[in-house]
Amino acid sequence: MSYKGKYQPDNPKKYRGDFNNIIYRSLWERKFMKYCDTNENILEWGSEILALPYRSPIDNRIHKYFPDFYIKVKESNGEIKKYIIEIKPKKQTVEPVPQKKKTKGYIYEVYEYARNQAKWKAAIEYCKDRQWEFKVLTENELGV
Repeated sequence: MSYKGKYQPDNPKKYRGDFNNIIYRSLWERKFMKYCDTNENILEWGSEILALPYRSPIDNRIHKYFPDFYIKVKESNGEIKKYIIEIKPKKQTVEPVPQKKKTKGYIYEVYEYARNQAKWKAAIEYCKDRQWEFKVLTENELGV
């Protein structure tokens, strides 16, 4: 089941973008928003504020990818670092196991995995050019 809603930050000055229009599309995203909002080492954060072009392996056309989060962090060593963060179920981060019977569900999983890989490749390149880091967080990292 998908949970959507609006997030109201306790620290709106930390948010990049319109803090009156912060939308979460899952409870995991909401949990990460709360973490960014209340963690003193997160200096700045935003939700879906970047639009990265990527070539879809499905139709070979250029599309826009809006990563879930941008964060600026003060690391434990005092260094300031920027990240692009994507929140995904663990299942969507691993290649689907080939099936003898090509069901609609299996075909969807294969397409979604290929599309995610193309998006993440674009995000990695974007980050590399800026000396940022790209991370995919799953329920494992979010402690769900």
